[in-house]
Amino acid sequence: MIAREADTLTNRRFDGLLRAMFDAAIAASQPSIRIPAFLPDPPRGRTVVIGAGKASAAMARALEEHWDHPLSGLVVTRYGYGVPCQRIDIVEAAHPVPDLNGLRAAQRMLDMVAGRGPDDLGSSLISGGGSSLLPLPAPGLTLEVKQEINRALLASGATIAEMNCVRRHLSAIKGGRLAAAAYPARVLNLVISDVPTDTLSDIASGPTIADATSCADALAVLERYGIDTPAAVRALLAGGAGESVKPGDARLAGVETRLIATPQMALEAAASCARAAGYDAHILGDSIEGEARDVGIVMAGIARQVGRRGQPFAAPCVLLSGGETTVTVRGDGRGGRNVEFLLALGLALNGEPGVYAIAGDTDGVDGQEDIAGAVLRPDSLERGRQLGMWAAQSLLDNDGHGYFSALGDSVVTGPTMTNVNDFRAILVAPPTRSNSHP
Repeated sequence: MIAREADTLTNRRFDGLLRAMFDAAIAASQPSIRIPAFLPDPPRGRTVVIGAGKASAAMARALEEHWDHPLSGLVVTRYGYGVPCQRIDIVEAAHPVPDLNGLRAAQRMLDMVAGRGPDDLGSSLISGGGSSLLPLPAPGLTLEVKQEINRALLASGATIAEMNCVRRHLSAIKGGRLAAAAYPARVLNLVISDVPTDTLSDIASGPTIADATSCADALAVLERYGIDTPAAVRALLAGGAGESVKPGDARLAGVETRLIATPQMALEAAASCARAAGYDAHILGDSIEGEARDVGIVMAGIARQVGRRGQPFAAPCVLLSGGETTVTVRGDGRGGRNVEFLLALGLALNGEPGVYAIAGDTDGVDGQEDIAGAVLRPDSLERGRQLGMWAAQSLLDNDGHGYFSALGDSVVTGPTMTNVNDFRAILVAPPTRSNSHP
């Protein structure tokens, strides 16, 4: 009885720290905090605000609150992520598979920037999720075609860079086309990054950023993953008609970009939270990619080495990482890349004493569920077995949300109004007699 009570108290303490680090990462990336320091001087002409992404509505509100000059505009965000603005129209649309609302908003945005002059300013508010929220098809394509290709890419295991390469070349607004339409107006991009290495052309597929990739690159991605390619798509890419706006294009000479929040900033905030609680914190990387289950196995090996050998860091400590892993969908469960990572991590650790973890998407949505992620404890696999669940089978079924929801260990935040990619923290507790190893 006493031992069980001690374990419960330990779980609560470590769960609380893990969640506090996740919350600190999200809080440090809020538009209300990040936007004010990056605002430009007002232009001599008009200011129009445009934007897309899960954080774009919150970004618009923060801009409005700190902009004492005339402005108008339109941003599109995910359903449930809208916030009230007085001078900027907020449109909600579907993510990750686009819908008609997003298409109509994208067309309105193009119309809104057309005819602007050199004294005008286009303030572009861009964050992750914008690719699906601006689904305006290239000439000759339909929304239905883009939806099917998007679904196939999401299930294929393609990286975010590969998916967005395809999206840019099937679009009438991405890949720098929105900025080109605003020429000769000046464009200022305020960007919250959700992609590995903060590659600007991959954030929302870069509607106001030059793109160095080509139609041939996009076609190669579709072929690499065996994506069924309609004749109209193949013709667009093979003939080069879908080329994006390239670096050096004169229409983008007046574009300036300011990164206002990044995964690294979020990880540093979490590290500060851990250190304030008395734990050393080590950031392993802000741009880790690969299959989520493979990353889980690697991270388990590192955590085990820390706990058993004190290498490369001594316990107690926290191992932090970010980036965007991928999932090749083979099962029909309720999954996402963060809970997929946790299932693989748990299986590889196999109940390793003293190792706890949290993984979640900082936008509050892992996969297509309104669940940010989950928490893993040393007893998670055993508690699953007591409920008649086998973690290995759940991993085969891509059913991470089903597994952790049944345990009561899901992390649900609701809309966070920001998006700085995935967050992972592994806490390796102090070694004790019960968890020491030779």
